[in-house]
Amino acid sequence: MMLRDRTAVAGVGWTEYAKNSGVSTLTLALRAIGSALDDAGIRHSDVDGVACHRVGDSVQAVLVAQALGIKDLRYHLDMFGGGGTSHQVVAHAAMAVATGMAETVVCWRAVNARSEFRMGGTGRAAPDALEFQYQLPYGYATPPQQYAMLARAWMHARDAKPEDLGRVAIAQREHARLSPRAMMRTPLDMDAYLASRWIAEPLRLYDCCLETDAAVAVVVTSAERARDLAQPPVLIAGAATGGGHTLFSNGRADATVSAAAELAPRLYAAAGIGPREVDVAQLYDAFTFLVPLQLEDYGLVERGETGGFYADGHASLGGLLPVNTHGGHLSEGYVHGLNHVAEAVTQLRGAAGARQVAGAEVALTTGQPGYVGGTCSALILRRDGDPVHSSGQATAPMGNEGNGA
Repeated sequence: MMLRDRTAVAGVGWTEYAKNSGVSTLTLALRAIGSALDDAGIRHSDVDGVACHRVGDSVQAVLVAQALGIKDLRYHLDMFGGGGTSHQVVAHAAMAVATGMAETVVCWRAVNARSEFRMGGTGRAAPDALEFQYQLPYGYATPPQQYAMLARAWMHARDAKPEDLGRVAIAQREHARLSPRAMMRTPLDMDAYLASRWIAEPLRLYDCCLETDAAVAVVVTSAERARDLAQPPVLIAGAATGGGHTLFSNGRADATVSAAAELAPRLYAAAGIGPREVDVAQLYDAFTFLVPLQLEDYGLVERGETGGFYADGHASLGGLLPVNTHGGHLSEGYVHGLNHVAEAVTQLRGAAGARQVAGAEVALTTGQPGYVGGTCSALILRRDGDPVHSSGQATAPMGNEGNGA
């Protein structure tokens, strides 16, 4: 059964992005969900499905359902996993709606990732990955350490310089300055980037995502129903999930190409487009190097040309393919992937204000591309009423020649 355009995101909602929310993750979840339902013009009593992802750091989905007053819970997903599963949650909600399991599903991520469960902390139980027992004796325990080795490998393979990562951080900070939600709106230049302290070489302070207390929610329902609601519907044109690297266990030989490279052709085929039809991209950015890596792996820019793509301003507002128009995890806030979906929806509604991409019709939004956690996921969303542009055959990346040149 084809999923293409059968479901839509009808509402989006956020809490404040903060360093200390002062409330529980249940309260955060309910505030974001309430905001999303108000945005869609849907009553709490209309919700019959709930879906979230978490890594032992947030409230159970069934407790959220109880707090919402859902008496007949027709669909329930409580997925264990990090950013690689973030878009899979929305895809599963869309499948539930498309197959009639539920009519209206709320998806959310709620974290007190700064004041409570710090993602890189060691003052908590060890993860249940088998290889962790071999890492810990060497003090190799946190995401920046893990991703630093991957970043070094990618930089070496692409002959990338520190400035190439710096341009990613700077471009996203400029976008964040246009968003009232963003945690970081102070201007950032290359001198400040290069002078920032090392976290784990080659990653500096501004290469690493923020730690954030916040929640984001989206409402998924049928495309037909969404057209009768309060906001312009944003259609879920395509969804795909894939595998990924763990650091030691699954024999992927080249760490400089992520599992997104295998996922991407299936994603474009599901949506019936190629990479040249993407107008705006929200790419998972726990660390700066993941952004140019995904530009390559999703076929948006030729391998080895992302440095020039950023240097020429193509990833900025007004460029060929604006990337992370909200500032991303690096400057807006880290809500573990779902804030990328919310920004894509906002752009396709034409409601992004000063950071709006003119004429945006198709958005690519991605979860973490499979490193460490071993799974990845992504969505293609499109503005309702706009035709799918192609037959789904992948077209060549744009490189530095322009979208559709």
